Amino acid sequence: MNESLGKPIDRVEGRLKVTGAATYAAEYQIKNLAYGVPVLSTITKGRVKSIDVQQAQKMPGVIGVMTSENCMMLHSPAGSDPGSGKFAEKDLLPLQNDRVLYGGQYIAVVVAETTEQAERAAALIGVTYEEQKPAVGFENHFATAYQPGSGLGGAKTQEKRGDADAAMKTAAVTTDETYTTPVYSHTAMEPHATIAEWNGEKLTVYDATQSVMGVQALLSTILGIPKENTQVYALYIGGGFGSKGFTWANTLLAPMAAKQFNRPVKIELKRQQVFSAAGRRTQTQQKIGLGAGTDGKLVSVKHDTISETSFVDEFVETAGVATPMIYSSPNVEVKHSLVRLNRGTPCPMRAPGESVGTYALEVAMDEMARKLKMDPIQFRIANHSDMDEQKKKQFSSKYLKECYLRGAESIGWNDRNPEPGQTKQGNLLVGYGMATATYPANRSASSAKATLYVDGHAEILCGTQDIGTGTYTVMTQVAADAFGLPVEKVKVKLGNSSYPKGAQSGGSQVSASVGPAIRAAALGAMSKVIKIAIADHKSPLYDKKEEDIMAGNGRIHLKDNANVGEALVDVLRRNGMDKVEAQAKTNVSTRAQQSTTAPDGSPEAKIEEESKTNAAVQADEKTERKDYVFHSFGAQFAKVLVDPDLGTIRVEKIASIMDIGTVMNLKTATNQIMGGIIFGMGMALMEETKYDPINGRIVTRDMAQYLVPVNADIPEIDVQFIGKPDPYISPIGARGIGEIGITGMAAAIANAIYNATGRRVRDLPITPDKLI
Repeated sequence: MNESLGKPIDRVEGRLKVTGAATYAAEYQIKNLAYGVPVLSTITKGRVKSIDVQQAQKMPGVIGVMTSENCMMLHSPAGSDPGSGKFAEKDLLPLQNDRVLYGGQYIAVVVAETTEQAERAAALIGVTYEEQKPAVGFENHFATAYQPGSGLGGAKTQEKRGDADAAMKTAAVTTDETYTTPVYSHTAMEPHATIAEWNGEKLTVYDATQSVMGVQALLSTILGIPKENTQVYALYIGGGFGSKGFTWANTLLAPMAAKQFNRPVKIELKRQQVFSAAGRRTQTQQKIGLGAGTDGKLVSVKHDTISETSFVDEFVETAGVATPMIYSSPNVEVKHSLVRLNRGTPCPMRAPGESVGTYALEVAMDEMARKLKMDPIQFRIANHSDMDEQKKKQFSSKYLKECYLRGAESIGWNDRNPEPGQTKQGNLLVGYGMATATYPANRSASSAKATLYVDGHAEILCGTQDIGTGTYTVMTQVAADAFGLPVEKVKVKLGNSSYPKGAQSGGSQVSASVGPAIRAAALGAMSKVIKIAIADHKSPLYDKKEEDIMAGNGRIHLKDNANVGEALVDVLRRNGMDKVEAQAKTNVSTRAQQSTTAPDGSPEAKIEEESKTNAAVQADEKTERKDYVFHSFGAQFAKVLVDPDLGTIRVEKIASIMDIGTVMNLKTATNQIMGGIIFGMGMALMEETKYDPINGRIVTRDMAQYLVPVNADIPEIDVQFIGKPDPYISPIGARGIGEIGITGMAAAIANAIYNATGRRVRDLPITPDKLI
């Protein structure tokens, strides 16, 4: 029996990446390729009165300039007439009118034979604006705040149980503080890029995206072409963190320009353009009120968040989304409000909502523990929630208390002096802090195709993608175990919209969504092979029962006697077959929205029909889940050293203990949690996107100004997993881990800094000037 799942095998695509052989969106060598360079607005609100392109068009190599006056008209995502709607969820349909709503908005695209020629010509374009006074400054517009209807994925923005205000008035001990987080930028290693090529009415797009299926559907609708005429590739993606989970203007402008100038066109954003035109995490102000009895039990929790969005569209940073369920309290109230500013629309960024929300809540919990004179761990254990008290449902599995205890042991919590500023290491102040981590365990419908070939190798096709998280590797392990083959005999192909529909790489859902579909498809193929053997007089398994047969080491054999069986290749060869195929769709969703049935006659409908007789699919879908909620949990611990004279902060050690169900690959799982931890370090100590307070334009526009942790900043990191399967999320028992690693991390560091210095900084990032 092959059991590769869970083992720390190396990334199957690792060699391709380190040798430069992996092809990213901007690197495809397309014949006769032209290069597009966007022209960005230099005002933050107003309209374009005129654009003078004459000088630019005369420059060597320039093919043309696309503006709102000459570009193609687009359909809205709702399917209405061209030019009548908004662009998806995140931007205006580009170049469809003369309005400017934020600095860095696309107002033209220059297409030339080389990037350098396009850039030179773009610099010569003259733009005359009718400038208007922009809405700038987050705090300046609190009076205009309004309550939004819902957040990402239908998340509730207003939650209430009991009477939090009344309970707060009678609580023995209370805290009521305000916490702020700045705008953060995703800064993925690979900037956004798109290549578009038309062949008659058929469009091929190479895009840096977290959803090849989403881009295909959106391009089909907005460009007004049949879905089957749209092919999207994203074989390798250099990080996304949410910014590539939505289709930005560059993905539309490339096919628009390619159509207009009858050439394949590439648009690759510069780092400065990514800051202004490809999403960000929104700025927040969070007020946390906690009330507790003298026994340390919470009696009231209030979480009131104001964040900002754009005039283009609405995005809510649901910072309070975890607050109703993370701790036990009879009275909870969560509110979210929005103000509109002349900035580009924010979007999800690694753990949207929970990342900033756990920072504020977990620092408030530390402050309450201090008031109660309780150990922060014991305070959290005293308020541990055994169920989701808001939804009145049990957790599918939860081992958070074990995370607390193992984390405390790893970090050396017994060495922590509860009195701040009392522990030194040489001249440096030493502090310890901790926080709870949590993120939803999402799962959505996914499909896959599995093929076993007569030469003994297997292939998996799925229209999801690997954004650098290790999807290629863990799905190879899932398939290998289902086929009973070694991993080197299995090839997983992703990042192609012509493959069976796979999940978007967002919401930490790919492992829990795609894994079961690939497993079911592979088991479906193996079932066919076993049936062939059972019906074959020449097979040693002739007339045996399918349920008594298993696969392993490239063979099928009796479960109770491995000697009775034969090689998979022998079954196929003897029966004159070059391959056996199976497709499967798992229609399970842990969210409110369920998968819709595919249209009759479509490829997806055929997969659905085949899935009706797939035993793995049927068993999965019959698992009773309605009485459970699905979340991952963890405990974050930090030890910091602070220079009392300079205010400099050094994180010396991090311990992160995670309860994420089955660990599919110890190496890639550890890598994901470490990545989240480093994100959290940047969030706590250095990252901040700044805007000019007068004109509202982005000031922080490159990596020299937007600081992120580098190798020299990274401390010792101890990542551990509880490793107990979730019995309800899927047959594999694994929950996604791409985002939970950041949650609670900023709070653990902030709490450690307080323990070291006695200074409570509630405004991120915590920089040296705030400590001296």
